[in-house]
Formats: sequence, C-alpha cells, structure tokens
Amino acid sequence: MIFRSLADIEALERTPCEQAIAARTTYGLIERAARLHGARDAFVYLPDGELDTAPQRITYAELLANVNRAANLFRSLGVGPDDSVAILAPNIPSTQYALWGAQVAGRACPINFMLQPEHVAGLLDAANAKVVVAFGEHAQLDVAGAVRRIPGIEQRQVLWVSAPGAPTPALSQRANEAVFEQALAAQPDSLQFDPRLSPERIASLFHTGGTTGAPKLVQHTHGNEAHTSWFAHMFYGFDENTVEINGFPLFHVAGAFVYGLAMLAIGATQVLPTVLGMRDAAFLRNYWKFCEREKVGALACVPTILAGLCNQPVDADIASVKVAYTGGSPLPTELADRFEKATGIPVRNILGMTECSGLVSIEPLHAPRVPGSAGLRMPYSEVKIREDGVVALRGPHVSPGYTDAARNAGMFEDGWLVSGDLGRIDAQGYLHVTGRAKDVIIRGSHNIDPQLVEDAFLAHPGVAMCAVVAEPDAHSGEVAMAFVTLKPGASIAGDALLAEVAPRVYERPAIPRRVVVIDTLPVTAIGKVYKPALRLRAIEIKLQELFASQADGREIVVTAKERGSAAVADVRIAGAEDPALAARLQAALGAIAVPVAFSFS
Repeated sequence: MIFRSLADIEALERTPCEQAIAARTTYGLIERAARLHGARDAFVYLPDGELDTAPQRITYAELLANVNRAANLFRSLGVGPDDSVAILAPNIPSTQYALWGAQVAGRACPINFMLQPEHVAGLLDAANAKVVVAFGEHAQLDVAGAVRRIPGIEQRQVLWVSAPGAPTPALSQRANEAVFEQALAAQPDSLQFDPRLSPERIASLFHTGGTTGAPKLVQHTHGNEAHTSWFAHMFYGFDENTVEINGFPLFHVAGAFVYGLAMLAIGATQVLPTVLGMRDAAFLRNYWKFCEREKVGALACVPTILAGLCNQPVDADIASVKVAYTGGSPLPTELADRFEKATGIPVRNILGMTECSGLVSIEPLHAPRVPGSAGLRMPYSEVKIREDGVVALRGPHVSPGYTDAARNAGMFEDGWLVSGDLGRIDAQGYLHVTGRAKDVIIRGSHNIDPQLVEDAFLAHPGVAMCAVVAEPDAHSGEVAMAFVTLKPGASIAGDALLAEVAPRVYERPAIPRRVVVIDTLPVTAIGKVYKPALRLRAIEIKLQELFASQADGREIVVTAKERGSAAVADVRIAGAEDPALAARLQAALGAIAVPVAFSFS
C-alpha cells in the first residue's frame, strides 16, 4: 500500500494493526525479509570513498545467519532478556549483526562513541551492559583509544570489531577480550535457544539528551521498533528494489530505524559509506558517481547534508534517484527549493523522536511537498496540539518511558508523548512544526520564531546555512542572534549581511541584534545543527563585549557552559585580584539573567 493522503492512512486503519504489520518484532522483520529476498543485497559496504575500491556485499541470507550467530554468541556470554550489549562502533556490517543479534539475546544499547569515557561508563552501568562491542584500531576513527579509557572497562567482556579489509584488532592479555568476527564465526548460523520474543519485550536502550549533559536511556520495545520500521515504506514509496544511502550512525534512531530497519523490513538495499559515513570527504567528492554506480533510488539526509550536496556539482547520471528524505531538524523551504533546483531530486520531510523509535510523521513521496510540513502521522497513532501549542502523540511506536522513571515527568503524560515541538495541523492532516518550545526567543513578552528568521537569511544568495538563537539582553531579556555559514566563494561581513536581510525578516522585533559569520555550525553526530552550543556562544559574545568595555584594558576571557538545565559563565580576568573590578563587572550585567563567576590570573 502507498500513502498519498490522510485518507489512505485512515483506510488502512480499518484493518486491525496486528493484521496490517508483517511482523511485530525486529527479528521477525529481518527473518521474513531473508526468507523472501535471501539472495538480494541487504548492505553494500564501501571500504573507502574511492570508486575503484571493490565494495563488500552482504545478502539477506548472510545477514540473518550473522544475526543468529551474534545472538548465540551474546547468550553464551550470559546476556539474558534483562541484560544489555553496549555497541560503540560505526555503521558497518559487523555492527549491524551486533545490533540486531543483541535484540534477540537481550537488549541492544548503541552508544555514541564520541562521548567522554566517564559519560560512557555511566551509560554502561545504567544499561546493565554485560558485553561491550567496540570498534578496534583504525587509522581514520579512533574509537578503541576512547573505549580503553572508559573507567572499569577492564571488568567487562569486550568484543573488538574490525572493518572489512582492515587489520584484525589488537588484543590485550586480558581473558575478557576477543575479536568479534572470530567469535562470530565459531557460532552456528541458526538460533540455538528460544528467545521468547514478543512485541512487549524491551529490545533496546537508546540514549538521548544531545551531546552534553546527563543523557536519558529510552526504552524501545520490539513492537515500537517494528511499527515505525514496517509502516515507513508506505510513505516512502520504497520496495525491495530500492537502494538507499544510509550514512547515519547506528546509535541514532535515524540510522537504526528511519533509514535502517525500514529498509531491512522490505528487502531493500542500504549503501553504507565507509567507517566515517557522511563525514568521509572522499565519499562526498564522489557522491553522485556512487549514486550512478549503485543505482541509488533514495538519499537519507538532514538539512546540513542537503546544503552540502547543493554545493556538490552533479557529475553523474542520477536519474535513478527518486527522492531525498530529510529530518532531524526543521527543513527550511528555501533550502528544499534550492536542492530540488540544483539536482532535480524531490525533497520530503520527516519528524522523529528517539522516544517513538524515530518517527512521528512523514511526507509521502507520492504527494506534493507541502512547504513547512513534517508530513502525515504514522498509522494507528494520534497526534494533537495541546493548549500550550506543543505537539503530543501516542500510538504503538511510543516508548514505555525511560529506564529512570523519574525522568518521565513532562515527557510521558497519561499515555501521551510530549514532543517539545510547537506546531499545528492543517486541514489535510499535515503536521507543521513551527519551532521548539525551548528555541523560542522571548523578547520582552513577544515570542520570536527563529525558523522564520532563518528562512529570511537562507533566501540570501550568499548564505549556506543559518541558525538563530537567543542573545541575553538587559532590557528585553532576549534578542535574536544569527549564526551563518556562507556558500563557497561568497564573502560578506555580518553587519552587511544583516543590512541586506533585515527587510525580509517577518517582523521588526525578530530582526537579529547581530550576525556572526562562522566557518561551520556545530552539529550532532548525525549532522543536526546543535543549538545549545550556539546559545552558549551567544552568551560568550554578549558578555565578552559587555565586560571588555568595563575592564580598564585588562584581558577578559568568557566561557559559558551548561549546568543542569541552565547556562552559567566563567569570566577570567588577567592581572591581580581586584574585588572592586569584579563588583563593577557584576553590576554591568544589570538584568542579564546569567550567573557569572569571576577569577583573576
């Protein structure tokens, strides 16, 4: 079935959900695909970004056999239904085996390997991780070094993963280390135990909370993950002949489900671009040529990837590419228009959350793109706009909550998942996200929508990307500050850019106080613009400017950081301690509500 409208979703819903879904566990979906499409490629792994390097091709029959081997291995190491296998490795075939095999033996807990070792140690404890599957030594990606620095890692069973064609990982003399691929090969290719899987059983634990601060572990049931992964293709218009580039990490729901299990569920093929994914410069240089060679039909993106591809000349025959799907952050209409004009590839938008296995709504391929829309709700789900304007949802894809139930307050309420997104639903049932509740800039009592301001900047011919955040202000509380990156070859100062864009901003109070031109915007591991880092930078810029005018010529360095849910600033003043100067600087803050600590050196 193909979705073109809300009426199509409602028609499907006349069939009970249990009858409309092909399988209600992740393993059930993979097993079914292997049974129906065993000889088809599940993965095409690119060892590097060069076209003359032979890829590794993994069929569905091979995938299922290795998932079975991984499940047998983990069970032999004592992993049961309430235990976890932590996974710190890039999106390569072995990591896929570990992810899905862990969900059969127990629970998978994919972890961002760029987190600090102490942070990872806390996740391992919270997840009750009996086994750690980690990426071994590699010239381009030093995960192994970070893993070896995790406090207490020597007390855990570690299985080292190697990339295809790379050297076998080096082992220490400890008995609790082994090479994952070698241990896998020693296992039977069929399950040696009854996993007693059910839609209600916990399949995985995914951490969330950005790249800083204390993370939260979201529980996914098999039913949650199967629901989003099965019904997604009805929006996408994909089938077993679809080939998609999935350069997202598996510790993010985009890589694992939105663009991952959704493909495995229907027997489609994923191109996995090197251990660096979409951060591989050589792969990006040859991106369109790989699309031609592999007959790619779908691109998996976030807005920053779309912006980068706009600047990549189309130097190949890409007639096979039918759509570019994007999510992770709002899709600016100007960017979508620019990408479609540059490539001829239609863009469709997705809204997702970790707390609902990656999908809230999807724009159907076989319906026109609706500017500003995040698409139609998932089947058998409900989406509503609360009185405070925040989007809430419920359905079979919604998580039962965090492992720490105390964190559920404000997010899981009376069966509803509170998204934190502000939005509206139009007459055709399309969900429109108008901003994040915490991203809204409150100037006096006036709410400013940063996305509308960003759209004005993106309409400028020299701007590649823009992110607007709050700058603290003594008079208004907050005003807008814009951070922008420029297109290749463009050159314009922030003040001049502001003068050109200001007349296009939707209202005068929303015009940014200043524009900061930077080389790159801070992003998360999947390329989503990370606004918390920009909000801290805005505080630093404001306070640096404010204090420099009061510091009697002394050098001042302002460092802003998060403390809990608030921001604080450390201010280092060069020279001997001067309490009177510190008092004068404190007074200069006025009504700026940022706690400041002064030190002298």
